[in-house]
Amino acid sequence: MLARSRARAASLHQCGSGHHYGKPVTVSLAPGIVGTTGEYLVHFGIGMPRPQPVALTMDTGSDLIWTQCASCGACFDQPYPLFDPSASKTIGVVPCSDPICAASGLSGCYVKKNQCFYFTGYGDGTISAGGMFRDTFTFKAPSGKGGPVVMPSLSFGCGKYNKGLFISNDSGIAGFGRGPQSLPSQLKVGKFSHCFTSVFNPIIKSSPMFLGTPDDLRSHAMGPIQSTPMIQNRERPTFYYLPLKGIAVGKKRLPIKESAFAIKKDGSGGTIIDSGTSVTTFPQAVYEQLRSEFVAQVPLPVVANSSAYDLCFSTESVADPNEVPLPKLVFNLEGADIELPPANFMATFDGPMMCLIIDNGKGDDMAIIGNFQQQNMHIVYDVEDSKLLFVRAQCDEL
Repeated sequence: MLARSRARAASLHQCGSGHHYGKPVTVSLAPGIVGTTGEYLVHFGIGMPRPQPVALTMDTGSDLIWTQCASCGACFDQPYPLFDPSASKTIGVVPCSDPICAASGLSGCYVKKNQCFYFTGYGDGTISAGGMFRDTFTFKAPSGKGGPVVMPSLSFGCGKYNKGLFISNDSGIAGFGRGPQSLPSQLKVGKFSHCFTSVFNPIIKSSPMFLGTPDDLRSHAMGPIQSTPMIQNRERPTFYYLPLKGIAVGKKRLPIKESAFAIKKDGSGGTIIDSGTSVTTFPQAVYEQLRSEFVAQVPLPVVANSSAYDLCFSTESVADPNEVPLPKLVFNLEGADIELPPANFMATFDGPMMCLIIDNGKGDDMAIIGNFQQQNMHIVYDVEDSKLLFVRAQCDEL
């Protein structure tokens, strides 16, 4: 999980919305493999007359939707058959002149077929290449009751060459970014929401993900509903930027200038919220202050060179690590505060020890709020009104 986050963060550092009136749908959302790689997968069907199941990593840090396809030259293992284009009666190619082809970034044209092809890469080393198609997607009804919702002519990549750190149950990636290829953009919905279940739960539990449905934050709210503006960065238009102002550990607000979290004139820096990154990452100067404050406030000895995580504490002297008094961790946003429970920033491991699940960005100046810190929080991306709403919730009870 940490290795994927570090590789992805390195890539993210390198690298419009309008009126939406789409039909609301619901998808099932669940961790890939508990405690392993930190992905959350969305489940729906592609093709007709029999929708073929896909399980795609939900990624707010990218736009393209793609899944592995039959007869691929290089494929990773997945738990069910590859998508077979020949079995769908509603499939068609994306022509080279289609604007969504140019939105792929690295794209080209199969001239004889007049079909767009794509090549995409991600920060964890994953790559995928293949042809672009349009087909019917099948989702659950917004209420979870009644018949399925069928959406025709949505574009996606048919991966013929796919390599990466796929040790989960996924068959590809679904982009949820701001670009025209993403699932929310193609569905023409002005908002979407998710609620990530606990990644270390011994049993994989799912939760519904809502695209275009009305806010349902109060029914399972475990605290106040808060909102903060979302910021757009013209240099990196895919990402969802947040106005992070500061960080508090316990009762102490760290002495960090707001400029450490701001977008710079060249488009670098800033703070994004990203479902495809597991572990939250801060620039080195910010992380070092955070680390020092945890060392000062956690009543346990620090373990030297204990694991991949930079800061771990020995729990050998305590009978129950869950009883160790830990300080609160709060991200101070414009108009809102994300107050994290210990389960969202600490984890216990063999040793015995507990480790801070936050990473050092070292030379990078972008802050990334990852999905580990978003567990059991119902989050609404209101793209239409450029704001993020969130509230604590028990996600597997939605």
